[in-house]
Amino acid sequence: MLDLKVLNSALMQLEEERKIPKEKIIEAIEQALAAAYKRDYGKKGQIVRAKFDLNSGKTDFYQVKIVVDDTTVRQVEEGEEEESEETTEDERARYNPEHHIMVEDARKIKRDAELEDEIVFPLEVKDDFGRIAAQTAKQVIIQRIREAEKFSILDEFESKEGEIVSGIVQRIERGSVFIDLGRTTGILNMEEQMPGEHYRIGERLRAYLYSVEESPRGINIRLSRTHPKFIEALFKMEAPEISSGVVLIKAVAREAGSRSKIAVTSTDPHIDPIGSCVGQRGVRVSTIINELGGEKIDIIEWSEDPKKFVSGALSPAKVSSVKIDEMEHKATIEVAEDQLSLAIGKGGQNVRLAAKLTSWRIDIVGDKGEEVVATDGEKVEMSGSIEEKIAKEE
Repeated sequence: MLDLKVLNSALMQLEEERKIPKEKIIEAIEQALAAAYKRDYGKKGQIVRAKFDLNSGKTDFYQVKIVVDDTTVRQVEEGEEEESEETTEDERARYNPEHHIMVEDARKIKRDAELEDEIVFPLEVKDDFGRIAAQTAKQVIIQRIREAEKFSILDEFESKEGEIVSGIVQRIERGSVFIDLGRTTGILNMEEQMPGEHYRIGERLRAYLYSVEESPRGINIRLSRTHPKFIEALFKMEAPEISSGVVLIKAVAREAGSRSKIAVTSTDPHIDPIGSCVGQRGVRVSTIINELGGEKIDIIEWSEDPKKFVSGALSPAKVSSVKIDEMEHKATIEVAEDQLSLAIGKGGQNVRLAAKLTSWRIDIVGDKGEEVVATDGEKVEMSGSIEEKIAKEE
C-alpha cells in the first residue's frame, strides 16, 4: 500500500532541497507505472499512459491510438506480410490495430477527430504488477529524478556563468581541486589555479565560473582563479559604480599571481572611474589584491586616443612622447633614461601587459634615440644593455 503522506513529504523535500518541481516527479512516476503495466500486460505497438492521483493514490491506465487513414498507413493482408516487408518501397507505416485507429472509426467515438489526433481508451486497472515490473518502475523513477535534477542544476549554473561562485574545497586529485558548490561540484584545474596558492580541504574558496558543460558523465562546472574576467567580476562585487554600469571595464591584461592592468572609463563625467575602483583610502582595490594573494593591479583610464591610452598603459612610468603608426598598428614610445626600467618592468612585464591591454605593438626608445625594447604579441625583445641594466636594478 502506497503511503501518500510519505510520498508527499518526499516530493516536497525534493522540490525544496534539489529544486526539482513536484510535477516532474509525478510525470516520472506515471511514465514508470505505464512502462511497468505495458511490460506485464501490454501488446506490441501499444501506447500505454498512466494517470496518478496524488490525493487518492489511485492510478488509471489508458491506451492511446493515433488517428490515421490510407494516406498515412498501409494495410497488409495476412500471408502477404513477409513478402511485403522485404519488397515494398512504400514509405507509409504498417497499420497496427494496437497503435492506430482509422479516421472513420475514430469519428464514431469523437465526431471531430482529425488525422494524427489521439483517441484514448481506458484499460483494466491492475493492482499487482509483479516484482520485476515494480523494480522496473523504481529504476525509471530514479532515472527521471536524476535527469530532472541534472536539468535543474544545468539551468541554475548556466545562469551563473560569468559570475563568481563560492564553495568548500572537497578534495584534491592529481592537482585538480574539486569544490563543493552545494548542489554540485566544480573543478579548478591546475592551469586555472593561481601560482603559489595552496588549497586545503574544508577551505572556502571563490572562483570565476567560466564554463558549464553537459557530458554523458554529468555536468562539468569549470572554475578559474587566473581568468582575466575573474578580476572584472571582483571589481563588480566591490564597486557599485561598475555593477550599475556607470563605470565600464574596457580591457584587462593579466599575468595571474603577479600583475594585472585594467582600463576603465565612466559614462558620467562627474564620476572618476579610477577613484571608483580604488575606493576610499584604497579599500576596494586592497580587498581585491588580498583575494588574489597580493597580485599588483594597475588601474588606467581608457581613452579613444591611442596616444593617451598607450601612454597611460605604461604606468607607473612617465612617457616623454608617443608616435602612432596606424598602418603597422605600432606605438613608438620615448622615455627618459630614469624611466626605462619602470616602463619595461621586470622581465619586460610592464610593457608586455601594456601591449596586451591596448592591443598595440609597443616599441620603447630611449631619449637618445636608440631602440631598447620591442613587443611582438606576448614576446618582448630587449637590447642586451638594457636587459643587463634592469637585471642589476632588480
